[in-house]
Amino acid sequence: MESLFQITDNLNNRINEIKDNNAELWHTILQKLKINWTYNSNSIEGSTLSRGDTHFFLTVEGKPFKDFLDAKNHIEAIDYLYEIIEDKRDISEALVKELNALILLNVKSTPAQDKDGNLIQKKARPWEYKIQPNHVLLPNGDIHQYVEPIQVQPQMQELINWITENKLHPILVASIAHYNLVRIHAFDDGNGRGARILMKYNFFPAVIRTY
Repeated sequence: MESLFQITDNLNNRINEIKDNNAELWHTILQKLKINWTYNSNSIEGSTLSRGDTHFFLTVEGKPFKDFLDAKNHIEAIDYLYEIIEDKRDISEALVKELNALILLNVKSTPAQDKDGNLIQKKARPWEYKIQPNHVLLPNGDIHQYVEPIQVQPQMQELINWITENKLHPILVASIAHYNLVRIHAFDDGNGRGARILMKYNFFPAVIRTY
């Protein structure tokens, strides 16, 4: 595993060299990255946009407006993350909430399930931790459980403390942090997208592809 970390460190250093020494090439790389990152991350959440739709933000017949809004918000959240890194801000609960607020900007409602598993829409609450359970009823009838609302704040604070204090390789930190952010599912919506964006913190992003 150490050899794999060394390979990724070398690649990351090469990327940073390009960023510092070739602004035009870096801009091209970053634009392509943001499109692919946004397309794949939103596709995981059920977006109907193609990669081309995401690129051009065109109004395509049959494509829900929310899908375009999600794509726009995701790209703005990526831009904001780069500002955070440039400013050398430490990761914090407030930072996680700020990213969630950007991901859900102008989103009026979020999908949810009632106690019988029926799909409903509830008022969006960007930035705010959940106040009701957001467990998911799976197709086979099982319930996938996330952390209960009363445990969200202490577990988020514990996770943030762990991220800032540990000395592990950034890839391990990103992987463990991603797992725990999804496990906690602190917000009504935007948890997966937020977790995948935060995987970029201190390292080049992991784009999880959909096929």
